[in-house]
Amino acid sequence: MLLSEIEHNPESLSATVWQQLANQVLAGQSVTRQQALSILGSPDDQLLDLISSAFRLRHKNFGKTVQLYFLMNAKSGLCPEDCNYCSQSKVSDAPVPKYNILSRDKLLDGARLAAERKSKTYCIVISGRAPNEREMKAVETIVPQIKEQYGLNICACLGLLDEDQAKRLKAAGVDKVNHNLNTSREHYAEICTTHTFDDRVETLKNVRKAGMELCSGGIIGMGEKHEDIVNMAFELNELSVESIPLNFLHAIDGTPLEQKEYLNPRDCLRALCMFRFVNPTSELRIAGGRERHLRSLQPLGLYIANSIFVGDYLTTQGQPPQEDYDMINDLGFEITGSCMT
Repeated sequence: MLLSEIEHNPESLSATVWQQLANQVLAGQSVTRQQALSILGSPDDQLLDLISSAFRLRHKNFGKTVQLYFLMNAKSGLCPEDCNYCSQSKVSDAPVPKYNILSRDKLLDGARLAAERKSKTYCIVISGRAPNEREMKAVETIVPQIKEQYGLNICACLGLLDEDQAKRLKAAGVDKVNHNLNTSREHYAEICTTHTFDDRVETLKNVRKAGMELCSGGIIGMGEKHEDIVNMAFELNELSVESIPLNFLHAIDGTPLEQKEYLNPRDCLRALCMFRFVNPTSELRIAGGRERHLRSLQPLGLYIANSIFVGDYLTTQGQPPQEDYDMINDLGFEITGSCMT
């Protein structure tokens, strides 16, 4: 089976074509959109061959290491945006905690917990359209203290940022900013109307201009087509995003997408493989919905991705950290970069 047949005859692909596709990427040649679509549409009986091929790309760039991230929901609820997937949005009736940005002591305590859980990166996340001046100053004040006391990398997720705000975060010591594209440009209006896809891209460009790394990914399972998932992966590639968190929709009661949950573990693994093939040198993180959708196949996900969150997410629970450590150890992988190693 020739690589060209991925585009011209996808329904009759042989398993060996995925190893050939990996050879193509390892030789420095990008995959095409049609090849990426074929990954998402590949049959279950080729899944292990596909994962094996994706592991070759993961292994070349990240070996057998796993990087851990720790999330702190530093401001919860109270959001004026109408993102349909989010339990904290103005269109959600989900019973989530509502509070303004946490105190210095609580943010420092979160950093302590991140370090104890072997995380390399502490993610400070606030709800809302964009940070106000009080929130900006709180982040500017706490980041140097966290870095001095715990030696953690800082990823800030604060909403839309202008150029000046991005420069201030850089000056404070923030290492990277998370701002997810969430879906494709074409599908974006189906999940949010209070800001645009281009607004999100502009924030990422402002972060890049300020000299910080980009953390941006998306959510699979919001009613999008395969073409939307592929377009998002390529958009992230074009933006040279260093860290890609891939979420699988955890449909929360009270949100507009509460009835949208339809993924199975094989869908999730194929999506991870496609993102790895399109973005072979980017850190790929299995993010929200990992436990709920990959279930017993979680370990297979780490043959493709090289990063996970340890602990809970913003408004949903993760599995106990020890289960993550055991999974990583059972795979023969190692946690990398934590200040506790």
